[in-house]
Amino acid sequence: MRILSIGECMAELSPQEDAGAFKLGFAGDTFNTAWYLARIAPDSQVSYFTGLGDDAISSQLRDTITAAGVDDSYCVEVPNRTVGLYLISLENGERSFSYWRGQSAARKLAADLPALERAIDAHDLIYFSGITLAILETGDRDAFISAVKAARASDKTIAFDPNLRPRLWDDSDTMLSVIMAGAAVSDIVLPSFEDEADWFKDTSPQATADRYGAAGAGTVIVKNGAGDVYYVSPEDRGTIAVAPVTHVVDSTAAGDSFNAAILAGHVGGQPLSDSIATACRLSGAVVQGRGALVDINLGPSET
Repeated sequence: MRILSIGECMAELSPQEDAGAFKLGFAGDTFNTAWYLARIAPDSQVSYFTGLGDDAISSQLRDTITAAGVDDSYCVEVPNRTVGLYLISLENGERSFSYWRGQSAARKLAADLPALERAIDAHDLIYFSGITLAILETGDRDAFISAVKAARASDKTIAFDPNLRPRLWDDSDTMLSVIMAGAAVSDIVLPSFEDEADWFKDTSPQATADRYGAAGAGTVIVKNGAGDVYYVSPEDRGTIAVAPVTHVVDSTAAGDSFNAAILAGHVGGQPLSDSIATACRLSGAVVQGRGALVDINLGPSET
């Protein structure tokens, strides 16, 4: 199975144990998912599609992508652009971000529509997020959604994490409208209930699942922090309990790693309930490490 993740990967400055010390790495929601996928779905080809600059740090990012076992051959180079930067601040394991991304080459990832379409055509499962949509200019965003819609019509599987980040959008109405447009062209939607309740005013995870189902998604899996995961699929619906994590170090990429396990289970033909249980275990392990990309060795019960 060939999996394509589309979005923005940025330079990451993550805090270390020594006060004032930071580690330079690379991360971004859709790349994080690709990174974990390459580890837990080794029988699948995992590719990443983004815009890269023509400078030294873009070359470092490309090296990071390939070192992760992720195919970079579909990435597009955007002259006179570079890699966006973000800094993580932590308080009691919860993260907040400061961003510098105005010249990010990823913002132009859909400007070369033929390159985007070639990448999509070469893969079976396409994954993107609300951040993917948020960073694009309006015309490129419309072209991107049209390309994904065409891919779904040609029997490719489309997976989407709404990943609501209001600071990336001009206004909340635009954000909510575009997020629902992204969901409408997707088979699998992977929302987080806290964000959905804040912005769509959903009263329960079931309400979130029903709203995205009504938009056209066949499978919706609602992440809910430490609460039960609620899911609905063409076969059934239900909840999966999340084992408590007593020592949360850094919640960065909890949802991204969860998504990777869901997609790995999908391509591996696992029952959805089993995939969700694995996703909960993986994300629970990830939040006990620092940074977005935590090198976790999964045991047989977690693959």
